[in-house]
Amino acid sequence: MMPQEWQNMGGQDCSDCSTCIRSEWALVKAFPDTADQLFQSHWESWFTQSDVDALQQLGLNTVRIPLGFWIVEPLVDSSSEFYAKGGIKELKRGLGQLKAAGISAILDHHAVPGVQWADNPNTGQCTSNVQFYTDANYHRALIWAAVMTALSHLDPDFGSVFAIEAVNEVIMDASQTPGYGDYQSNFVETVRAVELSLGVQVPGLQAAGSTTGNATTDLLQMAQELSGSNAEISQVLSDAAPMLAWAMSDLGLTSSTPSSTSALYTLFMDYNWQTGDKSNPAAAAIGPQFYDNHLYYAFGGTADATTDAYLTSLCTLNRVQADAESSNSPLVFGEWSLQTEFTADDSFLVQFADAQKMAYSQGAGWIYWNFKVENSSLSGDLGRQWSYYEGISRGYFTQDPSAYHDSTVCNSYGGSSTASSSQASSASSPASTSSNTPSTSTSDSLSSSGTLSASTASVEAASSSSSTPVASSSASTLDPAATSRLTSPSASS
Repeated sequence: MMPQEWQNMGGQDCSDCSTCIRSEWALVKAFPDTADQLFQSHWESWFTQSDVDALQQLGLNTVRIPLGFWIVEPLVDSSSEFYAKGGIKELKRGLGQLKAAGISAILDHHAVPGVQWADNPNTGQCTSNVQFYTDANYHRALIWAAVMTALSHLDPDFGSVFAIEAVNEVIMDASQTPGYGDYQSNFVETVRAVELSLGVQVPGLQAAGSTTGNATTDLLQMAQELSGSNAEISQVLSDAAPMLAWAMSDLGLTSSTPSSTSALYTLFMDYNWQTGDKSNPAAAAIGPQFYDNHLYYAFGGTADATTDAYLTSLCTLNRVQADAESSNSPLVFGEWSLQTEFTADDSFLVQFADAQKMAYSQGAGWIYWNFKVENSSLSGDLGRQWSYYEGISRGYFTQDPSAYHDSTVCNSYGGSSTASSSQASSASSPASTSSNTPSTSTSDSLSSSGTLSASTASVEAASSSSSTPVASSSASTLDPAATSRLTSPSASS
C-alpha cells in the first residue's frame, strides 16, 4: 500500500521476500536502534483524523484493523523476535478517533505468533518455517485475545470495538493446521472467561458474581476457579494478567470498571475457507459470533480471466448460502478489491464494483482492502484497483456505499437485481456506535448495532507494514460445574 514510504524507512522489495528487508521483522532486525521511531512516524501519518473524517463522509461504518501479536509487547521474545514497539498507544489513538466519529472497529489478529502462512510479509515475518499451529503459539495467541478483550471493555477509547477476529487467513488445507479446531474453542472460551471476570454479561452464560474492582485480580480469580476444569484457559488468564497490567499502565488506565458492558462478537474465517477434514467454527460459539470470507479474483482459481466469467461468477455466487448450511451466519466478506488478472477498463471496473457489492451484501456486509494507497511514482497506478478513496474519485464506487451505478448489473449474468430496499435503508443511515453493542436481531444483519449490514460498506484501516444474532451454541466446554460463576449456555435460535 505504500512502496515509497517503505523504501524511505529502509525497506526493500524482492521476489523472494525472505531474502531482503520486506517484512517488519526484517526491518526491525536491520535497524534495531531506529525502527521504533520509523514505525511511530509511519503510524502517525498513515491513519489520521482526516482519514476518519473521509470515512465518515463516505458513509462507511466499520473498519477492520489488522494487528500483529507484538502489539502486546510482553508476548515478544526479544532475544529471537524483532518487532516495533509503541503500537498499542497508536491503536488507542485511532480507536478513539473512530469512536468519536461513530465508526465501529474489528480487531483482526492478522499476524499471529509463529506466523500462520509461509513466505508472506503480511504475517510480520517472511519465512517458510510456519510455527503458529503449535501448542505454544496457540497459547500466546490466546493471551493476546485475553488482553485485547479486556482492553475493549476497560478502555473508553476501545469503545468502538465490537468484534475480535481469532486469526486472519489460516492455511486452507486443514491437514496443515493441526490443533486449529481446539484453538477455535479456546479462543471463544478465553474471550468469554475474560468478559465474565469483568462482570460483562454474556448471552447464554450466567453473569459473574461480584468483582474486586481490579481487572488483573479478577482475571487471576477466574483462572483459579477454572484451574480444576480447564487447565489451558486457566493458564491463559494467569499469563494474561501481568500483560494486561502492562497494557493498562502503558495506556494510562486507572479504572477497572468496564466502560462497555455488552459481549463482543467473536469472528473466524468461515467453515468453507478450508478444505479437508476441517473444524466448524460454529461449534465453538458461545454468545454472539460471525464469520469471515475473503475473495480476490486477481489471485485466480475463482473464474476464468474474462469480464463475462468474473461477472457470471459474482452474480451466481453462493458462498452466503453455502455457509448458512454449516451454521456460519452471519457472513461478512472481510477482504476484496477491484484487482483483476487482466487489464480492465474503467467501464468494467464500474460493473465489477457493483457486482461485488451486490454479491457480498447478501451476507452481513463487506470490507474493502484497502482504504487508501500511497500516491507516489513508485506506487504508480496501484491505487486504481486497491484504494477505496481512488475508486470513489474515479467513479467506480458510488458515493453512497449502499447504492449501485446499475442495480440490474447481474440480470444478464444469471443473477437478479439489487438487495431489498429495507436492507439498503438500514445501511444508508447506520446507527452511531459509541460502545460495542452487538445486535440481537434474528436476521443475518448486524445493522442494529450500526456496524456491518447488508448493502453497507467498510474499509480496512491498516498499516501496510503489518500490519447478528446470538449464535446458537452447544454446551460450553468451560465446564460450568467447576464454578458457580459459569453456567452452560442455553440454546438460542
